Amino acid sequence: MLNRLLSHDLPRSRWLALALLVILVGLAVAPFAFPGSKPLGVAAKMLVFILLVASYDLLLGYTGIVSFAHTMFFGIGAYGVAIASTRLGEGWAAVGVGLAGALALSLVLSLLIGLFSLRVKAIFYAMITLAVASAFLTLASQLSDVTGGEDGLTFKNPEWLSPAFEPFENPVLGLAVDGKVFAYYAIFAAVLVLFGLLLRIVNSPFGRVLQAIRENDFRAEAIGYRTVVFRTLSNVLAALFATVAGALLALWLRYTGPDTTLSFEIMLDILLIVVIGGMGTMYGAVLGSVLFVLAQNYLQDLLKLANASLEGLPMLAQWVSPDRWLLWLGVLFVLSVYHFPTGVVGKLRALAQRAPADQP
Repeated sequence: MLNRLLSHDLPRSRWLALALLVILVGLAVAPFAFPGSKPLGVAAKMLVFILLVASYDLLLGYTGIVSFAHTMFFGIGAYGVAIASTRLGEGWAAVGVGLAGALALSLVLSLLIGLFSLRVKAIFYAMITLAVASAFLTLASQLSDVTGGEDGLTFKNPEWLSPAFEPFENPVLGLAVDGKVFAYYAIFAAVLVLFGLLLRIVNSPFGRVLQAIRENDFRAEAIGYRTVVFRTLSNVLAALFATVAGALLALWLRYTGPDTTLSFEIMLDILLIVVIGGMGTMYGAVLGSVLFVLAQNYLQDLLKLANASLEGLPMLAQWVSPDRWLLWLGVLFVLSVYHFPTGVVGKLRALAQRAPADQP
């Protein structure tokens, strides 16, 4: 049963299976186990990035396409929900209209980008997507009447997802359940279903063709597969999943702006997570997202503790100053790439394959 749920793509490593189980249980009980707005926000961001990074891995890891326009589709999803909610008012109808409009726009744009750009070589395609994403970011920043410009858009969620919604008079298992908790579990359920769908896609015959194109597109073309069609479909699917991820983030924040969804920094974060977790492994998106978001949010707090404990040693205390957290994040990334060149998932699977051979 589990094998079918995972589309016959088992972790193939006990340590990887344990890590994935811990993450699944941790995210499932996060509102109850880690009370407070910051831990819940970190858990929600992990969920959104798991879906966003997995959708990008469909492009980079499984098809071999380097695109810098992924955050554009992420932003389209967020802006679609935000614009519809500000124009039509709070409610599920506005969310539905906004998401449908965003998906339609992402479908058209990804199809056009794929058809017109995927015929060129990889580096030229990457540059084209970077130009398109930059143009979209500029457009979103300047169309103040529609997108709110640099300030972005703040909107109200449907009642059930609003923090003011409190269906229970008494706490449940010590937690005051409100609309924010409902919003978290809505995101959790959506990401779980869509991640399972992505697993199914990459392990289907379609996914096998994508991997064949990644390994040798000339050979795939020679045996009868129209590589441009498959690459375009991969581009469209990745864009649609990224659009849904953007909509989920907007519903969580009740706000969207250029910095939250369209910035190039988010694109770099996605690339880093794919490399850390392991390209061409959907499970890498899970591990990479969790590790990266944890480091991004709590590394500074750990450095504060280290800085306080080294007050008597000024030189060492300076090196672990909380202001240098980005430096240490970069060091951790370099170390992870050096020790895990195939990503965390690739390393764990390689160790699992080597273990039986090492036994007498």
